[in-house]
Order: sequence, then C-alpha cells, then structure tokens
Amino acid sequence: MIEKINELKSDIQNASISNENELEEFRLEFLSRNGRVQKMFGLMGSVPNEKKAEVGKAMNEVKNLAQATFDGAKNSLHKSEEKTFSATQDISLPVQPTYTGSFHPLTRALHQIKEIFLRLGFNIADGPELEDDFHNFTALNFPPDHPARDMQDTFFVRKSDDPNQQDHVLRTHTSPVQIRLMKDKEPPIRSIMPGRVYRNEAVTAKSYFQFNQVEGLYVDESVTMGELIETLVMFAKLMYGSDVKYRVRPSYFPFTEPSIEMDVWWDNDKGGQWLEILGAGMVDPNVLEAVDVDSEKYTGFAFGMGVDRIALLRYGIDDIRTLYENDIRFLRQFTS
Repeated sequence: MIEKINELKSDIQNASISNENELEEFRLEFLSRNGRVQKMFGLMGSVPNEKKAEVGKAMNEVKNLAQATFDGAKNSLHKSEEKTFSATQDISLPVQPTYTGSFHPLTRALHQIKEIFLRLGFNIADGPELEDDFHNFTALNFPPDHPARDMQDTFFVRKSDDPNQQDHVLRTHTSPVQIRLMKDKEPPIRSIMPGRVYRNEAVTAKSYFQFNQVEGLYVDESVTMGELIETLVMFAKLMYGSDVKYRVRPSYFPFTEPSIEMDVWWDNDKGGQWLEILGAGMVDPNVLEAVDVDSEKYTGFAFGMGVDRIALLRYGIDDIRTLYENDIRFLRQFTS
C-alpha cells in the first residue's frame, strides 16, 4: 500500500501543467470525486489495523500535495494571463465612463429631513402602511361624513358593511403613527414618523397617488404655536438655506386647531410659484382625549410634510412624476 502511495506521489510531482486544459486534466485525474487520490482513500478498508495510522498519514500527505500543486499552478496561470499592452495600443486614451450606484433624490431628501429633526431633538417612530379606520380617521377627529373617507380620496383595501368591523385602508397620511405613539407612551413625546402614503388623487406635475411623508409630533406641558412656527422656519432654513423664501398661512385640518400651512417659493419652468410643503397646527384636544392623554394638562403640535415636494424644491425638479419614471438619464444626475 505504501508503494502505491509513493507511486501516486511521484506522478503528482511529475505532472506537467502549462495551460488551463492541463490544469483541468490534473484536477480530474487526481482531485475529482473519481480521481486517483479519492480511490486510494477507498482502499483504507483493506489496510491492517496496525498499519492504518502510517498509511493514513501518507495518504493525507499525498492529498495535500495534490491540492497544493493544483492551487500553485492555477495561481501561476492566472498571473501569466494578466493583460499586457502591445506597442500598437495607446494606453493614454481615456477609459470608458462607468456609473456607480447612488441614492435616489427622494432618499437623499428623506435622509436630510431626518438629520435636521434629529438635530432639533426629535426621535424616529414607525408604523404600518395598512391601517384601520380608527387610527387613520376616527382618532384623528375626522367626522363620519368627511370627504377623505370617500372612495374618491382613499384606497380601501376592505370596506365592510358590518358596523362592528373596521374598514382597512392604505394609510392616507403618517398621522396614524402618532396615534399609536400616544397610546403606547406617556408625554413628553417628540418624534417624527417617515413613511409612504397613498391617496386616490389625479396625477399632475405636483401631486401623485403615492408619495412619501414625514409626520412630526411634540406633546408636552405648555407647548405653543410659537414653538411650532419656530421649528418649521428652522427646518426650512436648514433644508434650503438661510435665504429661503417662505410663508406661513392659516389653514384647516380635522386633527389640529388652529392649523397652518407652509409654502416655499418654487422656481420652475413657468417662472416660479408658491408650493405648499407641509401642513401643521396645534393638536386638537379631541385627538388627545381619543388616546387618553389629558388635554387639560398637555398640549402639542403636529406637522406633516411631503418628501416628494421637498425634493422638487431641493433639486430644482419641475415635475413630480419624474421621480417615479426610473429614467436612467435623470438618475445619473445624482451619482456621487
């Protein structure tokens, strides 16, 4: 048996490997499942017990030799195949351009929004995109006949005729997350809630049937409208620069009272116009009571901003639909 092992060892040492074909032939002859090394191991059953240790050691040495010979030859062949330039090739010519992956403008805008509010002392909360009627409407002070509950405004996943069974919708805003947050946590609360939302709206240059939103909520004792406006103005300046042109005007939302909206001037191909980027206001006491927060002790403010519109303004994009077309010519403008 030792003689056969020595013979195999000699064949491995004398093998010639000068190209890929010979390398593969070596592997098949010595290292494959049906190769000579594996067959040699198959003979171990016929070796007397007193010889097994000696024979086993010799066979392992041969196996390691075969593997080392194969690996060494493979590395040598690969090194020799490294590309060299001939005298007829001009190595000073520029290489073909390559494009690396990058963040989508919506992702960039969302990251910047998060960074700003983290700097302002907010943390981040999350919630489901499929919501029930209570969290999406009822707890937010939407009356039963509010237009937002109609099919024209909301994507109903399941609308039940049973009054004891909850309707389920694709959330129309990230405000339901603040309901879940206030139900689970005692004030003070200072959080933002980013996420995707859905509304059954006509698709235009500045609106889409799905978009990304960041909700914000601050609930504590003696929170004021002045703190809300100061927070929003600080956000606008950090997002667009200290010279940003903005305005704050009165508005109405079922879940805040009083309510405001913030617009930022949008320089576009039509000469420019005001573009609403967020709605906000003081949390309506009815909303606080719906989640068992004492409205006599606590006040708070909430805001909701559209990441898509903020991206339009941030990057000078003229049409919100461009963000969802996946045009490689557009996306390559944001490579880094």
